[in-house]
Amino acid sequence: MPRIPFSSPDIGEEEIQAVVSTLRSGWVTTGPETARFEEEFARRFGDEVEAIAVNSATAGLHLALEACGVGPGDEVIVPAWTFTATAEVVRYLGATPVIADVTADSLNIDIDKVLSAVTARTRAIIPVHFAGLSVDVRALRTALGGEISIIEDAAHALPSEKDGVAVGSCLYSDATVFSFYANKTMTTGEGGMITTRRGNLAKRARVMRLHGIDRDVFDRYSSTRPSWAYDVIAPGYKYNLTDSASAMGRVQLRRIDQMQQRREEISNLYFDAFSSTDLTLPRRAERGEKHSWHLFVLRLPKRIERDTFIERLSERGVGSSVHFIPLHLHSYWRSLVGVDGDAFPVSSSEFKKAVSIPLFSKMTDSQVNDVISNVTELLA
Repeated sequence: MPRIPFSSPDIGEEEIQAVVSTLRSGWVTTGPETARFEEEFARRFGDEVEAIAVNSATAGLHLALEACGVGPGDEVIVPAWTFTATAEVVRYLGATPVIADVTADSLNIDIDKVLSAVTARTRAIIPVHFAGLSVDVRALRTALGGEISIIEDAAHALPSEKDGVAVGSCLYSDATVFSFYANKTMTTGEGGMITTRRGNLAKRARVMRLHGIDRDVFDRYSSTRPSWAYDVIAPGYKYNLTDSASAMGRVQLRRIDQMQQRREEISNLYFDAFSSTDLTLPRRAERGEKHSWHLFVLRLPKRIERDTFIERLSERGVGSSVHFIPLHLHSYWRSLVGVDGDAFPVSSSEFKKAVSIPLFSKMTDSQVNDVISNVTELLA
């Protein structure tokens, strides 16, 4: 392990005790803790929002698309600058992902490119709130109209806001999907959450997350109706979240705003330190926005080779990563969509110089200063 890891989960004694209590309760799969987690999570976004806990954001994206009716012959627009999961869930349903380029300042999907990619077969779009900076989903909805479903990939974006509205409120989208993977702004180890204002979408996702059974798993074991009495109404999936994971999530959710504040403090230290260099820094949140600061992505000047920079940071004991290798640079997606790198010039260009430096909420000032001094020395 590097002396300063790229990321580390912020887990304390309260999370540990919550998990232990769940294990001692005798109920470790989906049950009362998961139900409470869903209720508390939904409460952040308004009375009309429902939350459906799942075992990963990938599962959540899959369920949301399925509930919107995406299937064979359909097209779903996704950004080039994202993790493969955003596109792979489209293939799960037999649909085709259509890749659109991003804007250089935010690395979020370019709405003009989205409009150019729309065809008669377009059924949905999955905008990604990259690094925790919100896509303008309201503008996207206005541009697209109401016929195309919008599923927000908010794996990086808890808690983020746009125009004072929390990502996850689903005022302009059909659903939002969050990730609780180990390196995210809050974690359950593995896990995710769907939020939506569409009751029919929530109902379908709940059924499909556990084998297409028409009764909620918790209800099956807590009601007076015999637990064996259920009907399978569709060929569903095994996407439910455990109570032990939900217990950790409930504690993390109570801490999420404090953890975001620490991430923002660290980001401000980076901005102060690097503003006078020739690095290209991330776009900061503007008025009415909140940035979750899941990632802090530097873009190196042309005089510095990115892979060498990462190697030298590692030699100094500082972890780093790259977010992301654009979809069209992976052999599967390149073959599927039949394009070369010239089709997505912004993503291709920015990828060559992008590097993510350490940023996690339990990071100490000493660690931050160590990262700053090492980056600065390598730039000299």
